[in-house]
Amino acid sequence: MSNAQWHKTACNLCYVNCGLEVAIEDGRIAKVRGDKANPKSQGYLCNKAARIPYYAHHKDRLTTPLRRRADGGFEAIGWETAIAEIAGRVREIHANHGGQAFALYGGGGQGNHAGGAYANAVLRALGSRNTFNALAQEKTGDFWVNGRLFGSQTCHTAEDVHHCDLLFVLGCNPWIAHGFPNARDHLNRIRKDSSRKLIVVDPRRTETAELADLHLAVRPGADAFLLAALLGLLVQRDRIDHDFLEQHTAGHEQVIDALRRVPIAAWAAAADVALADLSRCADMIAAAKAMVVRVELGIQQGVNSTLNSYLEKLLILLTGSLGRPGTNQLHTWLAPLWGNSQGKTYGATGDEVIAGLLPPNSFPQAILADHPERLRAVFVDSSNPANTVSDTQEVERALRALDLLVVVDVAMTETARLAHYVLPASSQYEKCEFTLFNFEFPTNYFHVRPAVLPPLPGTLAEPEIYSRLARALGILPGDNVLAPLSAAAGRSRMEFDRAFQAFLKDNPATAPAAALVLYNTLGPTLPNGTASAATLWPAAHLCAKRNPQAVRRALDLPADVPNAALAERLFERLVTSPQGTAFSRHEHDEVWSLIDTPDRKIRLVIPEMLDWLDRLDPAEAQPADDFPFVLAAGQRRMFNANQIFRDPAWRKSDPEGALLIHPLDLAALETEDGSWVAVQSPRGRIVVRAEADPSMRRGQLALPHGFGQAYPAADGERLTNGPRINLLTQGGNRDPIAGTPYHKHVAVRLEKPTPDEAATAERLSRRIHGAPVAA
Repeated sequence: MSNAQWHKTACNLCYVNCGLEVAIEDGRIAKVRGDKANPKSQGYLCNKAARIPYYAHHKDRLTTPLRRRADGGFEAIGWETAIAEIAGRVREIHANHGGQAFALYGGGGQGNHAGGAYANAVLRALGSRNTFNALAQEKTGDFWVNGRLFGSQTCHTAEDVHHCDLLFVLGCNPWIAHGFPNARDHLNRIRKDSSRKLIVVDPRRTETAELADLHLAVRPGADAFLLAALLGLLVQRDRIDHDFLEQHTAGHEQVIDALRRVPIAAWAAAADVALADLSRCADMIAAAKAMVVRVELGIQQGVNSTLNSYLEKLLILLTGSLGRPGTNQLHTWLAPLWGNSQGKTYGATGDEVIAGLLPPNSFPQAILADHPERLRAVFVDSSNPANTVSDTQEVERALRALDLLVVVDVAMTETARLAHYVLPASSQYEKCEFTLFNFEFPTNYFHVRPAVLPPLPGTLAEPEIYSRLARALGILPGDNVLAPLSAAAGRSRMEFDRAFQAFLKDNPATAPAAALVLYNTLGPTLPNGTASAATLWPAAHLCAKRNPQAVRRALDLPADVPNAALAERLFERLVTSPQGTAFSRHEHDEVWSLIDTPDRKIRLVIPEMLDWLDRLDPAEAQPADDFPFVLAAGQRRMFNANQIFRDPAWRKSDPEGALLIHPLDLAALETEDGSWVAVQSPRGRIVVRAEADPSMRRGQLALPHGFGQAYPAADGERLTNGPRINLLTQGGNRDPIAGTPYHKHVAVRLEKPTPDEAATAERLSRRIHGAPVAA
């Protein structure tokens, strides 16, 4: 390591995006450590981030554009040919079917949002806003509820775990999945401090539940019954914050009346939680001075998911656990990661458009529907819906039915293998990147990170890919038209501001492609190769206009700095801070200014949710006779991550993505620990390795996400490692409002595999993991 050079960057494996330093040696990432200078994560490093070299350097990288041949194989072509042919197909489809025939799937992952603005610019210039992504598979029920409560779907709650005296963890396992900065450090501090408490609601005795003062092992799929019973008990005991409700909410009387009708004992029984434990939970909440509620996909991809999100928010609000140190908060944005689209529907499927997004569970229907606005061309960017969307068989059928499928990615994903064209992107460490996961309060942070590696030959960063395509389509003016803007950017930002506004006024048709204009004019003037951060320039101006005092505090500037100068100072700080920087700092009593209702009061009454609450039936929480197990499809584990980790060698444990099952359930199958078992759902069947795990609740199973990728073996053959879990799931098993899948509640049964199934699984396992293959 004597000749290694350390560079600042960030982790791309979860949405906390901790700051990192990486050692570059001989053009490769050789070592990873936490960046102590990062103002948010302050040197924190988890076990997964240490394995990032396996993402950056593997043998499945793409290095040339590919075009599908008539025989289904691929041939390498040059960038000029690829862009010209794709543009020609786009023009033809647009001429015949209009802009609604196009959609974007993705536009960034856990660590790469810089390219998303440019992909969306092309989409909007074509006349479409049809966007599907992972957020719409996970969070849109929560966004829908937030929009009704706070006035906008971009109002989003955050957690001040650092200062709470009660942490209420619901449907997540932050010891493994993190989800807030320095998660394990803060969990350990709570454990060691007798004045601080931890409640965990989870069917499984998770690593976080092991640290808890109280673990409520709720029946899978019964979270709504538990939350409603808890809220009913708090109302019954008058353990709610009336002063908070009077000052900050509207409609609380109607909500309280609805909760008085909850049959507490019956619904606690439906959740399989003892009344004594529920009572203790209520007592702990009442005794807390500052409770913070931390939730995740356990309830957001579980049965009744949008109702779960509403009840979770009622727990926060009825107890007054918002806007004080150690409670839940709202937060600012530099640039919102999602939009506000209340009341809009998508014609081809009838789905509500939430936060500007469409539900992936309807993605196949949007392509296959007999509807004039059905999708005919899709760009997939940094996503792999063939593996990640419910009902893999139907998704693959839909993708094959498209007139044009273009995949932009770093590797030959399962979706890419179905594409007409595959365009190789530079990796997240070979280009300037940032994410919009900026969820902190009172101080919020942003991290623009320059490239730490040169781009792999033959690859391009997404802003450049979409710029070339936009030029070929006539969306982006040529260099001769943009030259005056580029010259103005080279002289000063103030001059560029005037020139840019004049340009948009004179060229209104270019407005949808404004991000591309910025990248190609302002971008080249930015330091350290941060051209793709050009879209943050207008975002900085808007942020400074909306939150001038908070921005001044974050930048430590005096009050007399005018807003225009403040915005430029903010933008300059963003593109010159490789360790990340604060961009806003509020006082706690300013949180109410972030609510978007006219009177800054929270609207507690959501009629659809109160009706849903009245319709809850405990019989729905019981398992089906023919599929008696509940599978949590997509569990987070110590060595699994999203689909960008393709080399199976990165995992130090659980190399095959085993099925976790309680030992007594495994024994009832007359099957041994480590044996192969067949998992059968109403939709499909897979064979997986079984692992006895006493932390599992009886009747519950778990399979991890991040598996099911085909990766080249030593002989070059592509072998699929671990379960493709969406072979088991169904598109109709979804939330009725948000369309989010019930991935944490998949009804299945277990069977012994046939001899052929077991032998095939064993041979594949041995080939992937290097063991000798029996003759």
